[in-house]
Amino acid sequence: MEYLLELAASPTAWVALATLIVMEIVLGIDNLIFISILTNKLPEQHRQKARRIGIGMALILRLALLSTIAFIVQLTEPVIDIFGQTFSWKDMILIAGGLFLLWKATTEIHHSMDPAPDDPTSATSTVTLGFAAAIGQILMLDMVFSIDSIITAVGMTEHLPIMIIAVVVSVLVMLLAADPLAKFINDNPTVVMLALGFLIMIGMTLIAEGFGAHVPKGYVYAAMAFSATIEGLNMMSRRAKQKRVAAEA
Repeated sequence: MEYLLELAASPTAWVALATLIVMEIVLGIDNLIFISILTNKLPEQHRQKARRIGIGMALILRLALLSTIAFIVQLTEPVIDIFGQTFSWKDMILIAGGLFLLWKATTEIHHSMDPAPDDPTSATSTVTLGFAAAIGQILMLDMVFSIDSIITAVGMTEHLPIMIIAVVVSVLVMLLAADPLAKFINDNPTVVMLALGFLIMIGMTLIAEGFGAHVPKGYVYAAMAFSATIEGLNMMSRRAKQKRVAAEA
């Protein structure tokens, strides 16, 4: 209790907490985009439930990892050497997660460009398998993003209460933003393609990080913000054109 009171009275601790919350929210954007795209593939009545399960599991995984900080630190220790390139468990997890994102985003882009015909005779089984598959894929990426998030937190502060508060706050923000973001993506088909492009870029970044090539996150998110701004201008232009056509009609 005395330790917590000392932290609460320390301005440095509050600065560290604010910084870590912002960092965790930014790192959660990748996770949230993937969850939004994936759950939008489900029938509408299952989407919100899948999003909440996915984000809830993200919180559980992060808190579970925080309880094993000594183990998390060991994940960064080299375990194998291939042609002079050393890899830790963290590196291998990031590479696997990056490859999965590349495969998933490429598959979704292909499906968007050349969708397969629906089979109405298997609607029930498709819903069941689709929901289970979506949850499984969300949990897989939750693990990748959670490890990256917790290692970042451990590197920024040594105080466990600060890490826990930052993680809980960032996941709550994800929970609040999940439904509006998913609806926005679903209502704007061109945004889906942009978001899939983001996932490909994130996947390549994870693979590069796994091979030891540090990619500053600021560059990645600046590129995402620039692309999103251009797409926003395009959407405004299309809506203005539609209004003019409707007025003339």
